[in-house]
Amino acid sequence: MRILFLWLATTAALLMPATASSQSMTACRAKPELLKLGSSLPTARRAIAERKHLRIVALGSSSTAGYGVSNPAYAYPMQLRIGLEKALPGIEIEVINRGIGGQDVEEMAARMRADMMPIPPSLVIWQTGTNAAMRHMPIDQFEQRLRDGIKFGQSFGADFVLMSLQYAPAVVALSDQEVYERVMAKVAMDVGAGLFRRYDIMRAWYDDGMPYAQFVQLDGLHLNDFGQKCIGRLLTQSILGALTGP
Repeated sequence: MRILFLWLATTAALLMPATASSQSMTACRAKPELLKLGSSLPTARRAIAERKHLRIVALGSSSTAGYGVSNPAYAYPMQLRIGLEKALPGIEIEVINRGIGGQDVEEMAARMRADMMPIPPSLVIWQTGTNAAMRHMPIDQFEQRLRDGIKFGQSFGADFVLMSLQYAPAVVALSDQEVYERVMAKVAMDVGAGLFRRYDIMRAWYDDGMPYAQFVQLDGLHLNDFGQKCIGRLLTQSILGALTGP
């Protein structure tokens, strides 16, 4: 096991952002503290160590489905698979995309049984929150659906990572989007799930001077090719960091 973790640590370092000549490549970055998931992903660790096979379900809405990207390979679930395959030679990586555009937390939780029961995954990446915020779902209902969905998935032994809202004009214009952010962080901590802080990562891009046009489509909501690819790369780093940490 110790040898495996040393190997994972070495390969994870290969995926850290490197200096590049193009602006888009150097802009794909995040402060290390924003990439910490807050979970060691124990089920995923065991799957790698014992079965040499990591099955991941990417559960979500249009962000996960890859709405509007010019190439399906740019969607973050495919970028995650590509990154993990490069970092973990000899490990079979399976990333199952279960993104359906327009769905909110309630609809995703309701179909979790069909998406997970046939072949339970070791890790679920649950991208949610944006549609709930835009539709003004009551906060207590949003929180309960999150808890119920994670509890059900964990009953199959799966690790969970929640992916928070995207920082985009249509989301920033809402009056209470950060309330949903805080709820997701609280639930993740309470139930032992990881949290991928997409909202904070993208906000840091904007605060650092990156225009929305570099990472958001013209609709002001969905990630463009760069946004999707970069989120996939940073998610890969986060997961590898969790697998190699104490």
